[in-house]
Amino acid sequence: MKKLNYMLRQMTERNRDGSYATQANRARMLSLMADQLDAVGFKTNEMTPQDLKGRHVNRLLAQWQQEGISTGTIKNRMAVLRWWAEKIGNSGAIKADNADYGIDNRQYVTNEDKAVKLADLNLSKASDHVRASLQLQSAFGLRREEAMKFQPSYALDGKNIDNADKIRLKGSWTKGGREREIPITNEQQREVLLQATRLAGSGSLIPPEKTYKQHLNTFETESRNAGNGNTHGLRHDYAQRRYMELCGFQPPAVSGIRCRDMTPEQRAADGEARRIITAELGHGRTAITAVYLGS
Repeated sequence: MKKLNYMLRQMTERNRDGSYATQANRARMLSLMADQLDAVGFKTNEMTPQDLKGRHVNRLLAQWQQEGISTGTIKNRMAVLRWWAEKIGNSGAIKADNADYGIDNRQYVTNEDKAVKLADLNLSKASDHVRASLQLQSAFGLRREEAMKFQPSYALDGKNIDNADKIRLKGSWTKGGREREIPITNEQQREVLLQATRLAGSGSLIPPEKTYKQHLNTFETESRNAGNGNTHGLRHDYAQRRYMELCGFQPPAVSGIRCRDMTPEQRAADGEARRIITAELGHGRTAITAVYLGS
């Protein structure tokens, strides 16, 4: 292993910012960057993370653009480069605005319906723990990691399932460590919580004999075999059902009716629903929620 690869790995192990998935993706991207710098002629066996300079950033960016890497992926990699620069105390090595590098603005909203319904998945061969997590993703719009680490005893805060009006998510389960609450509004959610409680007891939906990483491999394999390797579409379905519940009409991604064509009353309901759903999904901006709902 080259010196730079080794030292970047040490840096990620010392700085465990974000969720497990975020940390793993960051480590993978840093390793890739070190390999790419080596491939284009930089002496990474003599480099340390503190040697990062603007010329390295520019060379990596040129390589990614030459390879035709998508704008979204490039932005994710630039964010990791900024993390690297911040950790070595040299934020000036990379410009703060992607526009300064000629990176296009990302197009988030396509008004495409990307929802995946739980009923469309074949869960007959899924293990009990994976099935319960998928049901939680659909019922409450949870991210994959949140649904795997879900602890019913904590989420219900000692309340009986029949009387609880919300669940709470622990920061260690969530993206960015942001705790949040999601209301319980229907009996189907209570049934999902009941099944999860029976299975997890006082623990989580990660089997006690497995680590998170081991169970993640199982989850990815079984969800792919069920017909949906990327279970994020279950969050889209939750957001759209919740929007219908709050507004009384379908969101633009489903109905095809753009926000600009809504009546004033519909636009008011739309705006309030987006604020609520954004909070329930754990996002900080309603602009991100538009990916789920359309615009």
